[in-house]
Amino acid sequence: MPQKRRKRADERREDIMAAAERVFAERGYRAGSLAAIAEAVGISKQTLLHHFQTKEDLLVCVLERRDLRNLEIVADLGLTTEAMARLVDFNLDWRGLVHSYTVLSAESIAEDHPAHEFFTARYDRSRHELADNLRAEHGDRLPGGLTPEQAAPLIIAVNDGLQLQWLLSPRGVAISELFRAFLATLVPGEPSART
Repeated sequence: MPQKRRKRADERREDIMAAAERVFAERGYRAGSLAAIAEAVGISKQTLLHHFQTKEDLLVCVLERRDLRNLEIVADLGLTTEAMARLVDFNLDWRGLVHSYTVLSAESIAEDHPAHEFFTARYDRSRHELADNLRAEHGDRLPGGLTPEQAAPLIIAVNDGLQLQWLLSPRGVAISELFRAFLATLVPGEPSART
């Protein structure tokens, strides 16, 4: 494929994924149709299927794209408490992304959901990596008294819960400040408030 055509195809794929993110956020995966995504991009459903063979393929690409963005933000830190606090700060500017992630992760608890395996593996990986980083930094007990294995799922749960509350009440929930205050109860003095 000539370079110019490949660039246009890559740009079209990005447009489709951005539209899919919005549609899945607004309607959920099951109700978000390929026709609605194609319409949002201004293409036919057949053109969309030329780029993504199935709705499931598109969903996985959307989720992987989000994770790649997150990894770029915290590449220098790994999955640490500071990295998670940075992601909370970053997400304040990407409400639609947080919305789609929240809807899709909730929907994926059904075992027949196409993102079930993705989210199960992602949460397992996140818990283990965060626990490993907490152990490397603080040993077998955090200053607040929890083990890294106890703290990791709590940190992730508080982050996800605050995101949900923030989506429902953006002005009523100071997500960044609250998340950092929670982290300070586990690891006093870290990370510092957003500036």
